[in-house]
Amino acid sequence: MYHYDDYDRALVFERVAQFRDQVERFMGGELSEEEFLPLRLQNGLYMQKHAYMLRVAIPYGTLGARQMRTLASIAGDYDRGYGHFTTRQNMQFNWIELAQVPSILERLAEVEMHAIQTSGNCVRNITTEAFAGVAADELLDPRPLAEILRQWSTVNPEFLFLPRKFKIAICSAEQDRAAIMMHDIGLYLYRDVDGQMLLRVIVGGGLGRTPILGLQIREGLPWQHLLSYVEAVLRVYNRHGRRDNKYKARIKILVKALGIEAFAREVEEEWQHLKDGPAQLTDVEYERVASAFVPPAYRALADTDLDFGTRLSENPAFARWVSRNVQPHKVPGYSSVVLSTKPGISSPPGDVTAEQMEAVADWSEQFGFGEIRIAHEQNIVLPDVPKADLYGLWCLACEQGLGCANIGLLTDIIACPGGDFCALANAKSIPIAQAIQARFDDLDYLHDLGEISLNISGCMNACGHHHIGNIGILGVDKNGSEWYQITLGGSQGKNSALGKVIGPSFSAAEVPEIIERIIATFVCYRESEESFVDTLQRIGLEPFKEGVYPKALEVSA
Repeated sequence: MYHYDDYDRALVFERVAQFRDQVERFMGGELSEEEFLPLRLQNGLYMQKHAYMLRVAIPYGTLGARQMRTLASIAGDYDRGYGHFTTRQNMQFNWIELAQVPSILERLAEVEMHAIQTSGNCVRNITTEAFAGVAADELLDPRPLAEILRQWSTVNPEFLFLPRKFKIAICSAEQDRAAIMMHDIGLYLYRDVDGQMLLRVIVGGGLGRTPILGLQIREGLPWQHLLSYVEAVLRVYNRHGRRDNKYKARIKILVKALGIEAFAREVEEEWQHLKDGPAQLTDVEYERVASAFVPPAYRALADTDLDFGTRLSENPAFARWVSRNVQPHKVPGYSSVVLSTKPGISSPPGDVTAEQMEAVADWSEQFGFGEIRIAHEQNIVLPDVPKADLYGLWCLACEQGLGCANIGLLTDIIACPGGDFCALANAKSIPIAQAIQARFDDLDYLHDLGEISLNISGCMNACGHHHIGNIGILGVDKNGSEWYQITLGGSQGKNSALGKVIGPSFSAAEVPEIIERIIATFVCYRESEESFVDTLQRIGLEPFKEGVYPKALEVSA
């Protein structure tokens, strides 16, 4: 993994010192709340319902054992003993005291971490998939280019005050696990027939109040032009994006208003002033960064292991976990393991205790090379586990509450913190997630149902990505009461789709029953081992609506 050079180190520590001075001046009355607001936001600090929330960047979802232990220590020393992993591969601490933030940032800086640009109207944390570098279906490792983007966009003065927040994702695998079509800029890295690295550029994606799938504006962009082309997109957005209405300020609104052809022409014109200039990447610069992502010292292992096979045949629970939580690896004899942060009612989705973080750090060294990944789905990934060690890891994960065999299943719920913490939320997310998990607590039944994604957002900001869940739940306000709108048919990946609202919203108490009715309809109409999405596409929404709404309600609606 990448380690800071002298420039990185100097920048991060100087930002810590700068913010320490800003906090002291604010607390001393020298800065108003209005003046302090943009300063704290660009250091990842929000004011939530009950306390400050600090959002820590985990660039492209990769961190080391030492960094995970530091997050654990912050959770124990400054928070309430836990942290929350987000869909943007960040960690949030929800109970932070303002006076302690500079000390927390300094502790992060000591292990090459920061909270810079995890909020505010700037380029946010660059993301990619959690299996980058090890996925069996990967074309190229996208992390070197993700790191180059991170370095270029961090404290880039031209793009620190954009019309609205800006999110970039990159992937390079047969299966898009980075949801690039949902980003302001989505990048797909591949090779042409001559082996040259090229990029497909997608712009204007985003969820929130107006969900839109991104559209392609460039095919076959040579990788050397990555920064100049991204800069051209950002310049067009910075120049034309709306600043009079934050709900219409994202690039997706600009792309929709101009039309994709006109927007692409604007970008190409801007790019003519930038291409072949100082931002053009060189082989030397790429190799400098890529050298940090060389494969670790893998052992020569057989792709089959007798003891592993015996464990599978003798222990159904272990076999079930392997079938859901273990992913193929490009190196024979190794696997990537997903540790579920969704055990059910015992813990909110994405929450991890300090003790669990310490354990994960230990396992990353015991069973791998000290590297950990955070997935878009809020789970934890150990990327390099020998197959012979899977049983031992599973036993330890179960002891720590991280061994639930539900990855990709209905209870692997993506959820934002919702109204329990967020000042923007219309409704709670966590109790809804836990009520659904309690209703569907039979793992055998869940495995029979197959893959179903269920995502929950507490408001239209869509931090829980409800639009792209096969089943989406959105918290809405009705005269001061919490209600929940249901969408069906969303999906992420190369066949991305936005879910459609099925009808009037439901009270919190009704939601688990409604989900049960949706699943019952699926089971009724399902053919053979057909997936939920395939069944829905085949029969349409109407049978699901009929299963959910009483006839009287349909008439009144």
